[in-house]
Amino acid sequence: MPKDKMSMNITPSNIVIGTRGSELALWQANFIKNKLKKIGLSAEIKIIKTQGDKLSNVSFDKLEGKGFFTKEIEDELLNGTIDLAIHSHKDLPTSNPPGLLIAAVSEREDPADLLLILKDQVDINQKLSIKSGKTVGTSSSRRKAQLRALRPDLEVKDLRGNVQTRIQKLRDKYCHAIMVAKAGVLRLEVDLSEFYVEELEPSEFVPAPAQGVLALQIRESDHVLFKKLQALNHPEVAEQIAIERKVLNLFDGGCHTPLGCYCRKQGNLFQVWTSRASVDSEFPDRLFMQAESTVGLAEKIVSKFAPSRKLPKTVFITRFLPENNYFRHALKKHAIEVDARSLIKTYPIIHKFDPFILKQTDWIFFSSKNAIEYFFQLKPELAEKTKLAVFGRSSEDTLRRMGRVPDFTGERLGIDIAGIAKEFAKLAHGTTVLFPRAKDSLQTVQNELTPETKAIELPIYETVLEKQIEESSADVLIFTSPSNVEAYFSKYLLQSGQKVICLGKSTGKKAAEMGAPYVLPYSPDDLGLSEAVFGLD
Repeated sequence: MPKDKMSMNITPSNIVIGTRGSELALWQANFIKNKLKKIGLSAEIKIIKTQGDKLSNVSFDKLEGKGFFTKEIEDELLNGTIDLAIHSHKDLPTSNPPGLLIAAVSEREDPADLLLILKDQVDINQKLSIKSGKTVGTSSSRRKAQLRALRPDLEVKDLRGNVQTRIQKLRDKYCHAIMVAKAGVLRLEVDLSEFYVEELEPSEFVPAPAQGVLALQIRESDHVLFKKLQALNHPEVAEQIAIERKVLNLFDGGCHTPLGCYCRKQGNLFQVWTSRASVDSEFPDRLFMQAESTVGLAEKIVSKFAPSRKLPKTVFITRFLPENNYFRHALKKHAIEVDARSLIKTYPIIHKFDPFILKQTDWIFFSSKNAIEYFFQLKPELAEKTKLAVFGRSSEDTLRRMGRVPDFTGERLGIDIAGIAKEFAKLAHGTTVLFPRAKDSLQTVQNELTPETKAIELPIYETVLEKQIEESSADVLIFTSPSNVEAYFSKYLLQSGQKVICLGKSTGKKAAEMGAPYVLPYSPDDLGLSEAVFGLD
């Protein structure tokens, strides 16, 4: 029988927790039960079957409405048969039913997605490390849209069920890879050693709003319980996921929507990544935005996706773009014409080097794609102990094409070049580091190394400015290196209305020296470029 409504403002001596019955849901309920015990509240768990559980073989896009993993639990909370509902926050609709509220949110477990790949289907030369033409299992519209954009050669297969069910499907070779949330894997302590695991950081593969967070839901009238639960609340997490869920709300989205939104706080800035498509077969638009305050931030993000918003018609970029390039596809979606041509030429300055150098080397740090390409043209025989490091995802992709995966990618740490240099210096302390680089290039990382660390400089190529350079009347000019900036602005001025995007702080510094205001993408790769062009005012 429902509890007496008059007594709902009194903390029950034994709280009844409502939850789904999956292994992960029960872990979450027991996790909160143990937290309650520490603040002097006893609890028991009641398993409730939801629509989403009953229709486990039906694809998400065939299910009607929102909250099909939460509605039945919320009904029992309203009826008084349970006192506290524990949800994966990402499963909740963006508005509470009348009479209910979120009293507290948990700390955030790692929000990244994982790609689990059968070991005989791995190809590290490829983005996401899976062989071309293979099948990936997921029922998430968000994952489908982003996956197809990054790897249009892959086949996507619907796959529902709890974590263990999906993993068993992978073992049974229903597909060659599956996608799961890292948070669930960590919470259940799942052994993944039989698979190749590719971690997709949230700034690259944008997670669902509030992914990795638990929501503690109660009745609005339970004021005493609300006060008790504040001991379990994490206000900084609540502030960040409020942005993600407000974006979801403004788009009127649910589990059907191919929407990813991720907010984090770095220093005094809120950084937000958003990926959105209308349907999972559509190439998603991406946006990166940062602000000192959350006030109006979600509204500003959503306004950038307005169909009526005017986007650039033409883009000039100082590097060649292959036809199947991600950035080219992002521009093509909005009929943006692209003029891709470099204003510099590069030449090797060494054709062989002493193999003894490599025997001494513990680390090789690559600061550019050109450095990687020219280095591997020398056919180096790397020692087994030698580790490889790169600044960002763009260089990582180039290294993959050489058949190697970096042991250190600075950009995955979510910090800028100066921060990357400091972090690498700590990691490489007391070792020998080889730096294949351009002649006269900046030595940001080398300058941060400790006195106990030995640096071996290896200039392997140089850049030469093109003599004949044509002016561009494009709406947006994208410069990929300081040399390209110098080559262009030594001959031409910025035209009225033209916007400039620079890849990397050194490129931006050169643009500033030449009198050109510029925008700096979060990441100097195709994803970052797509975000920067889409986000221009």
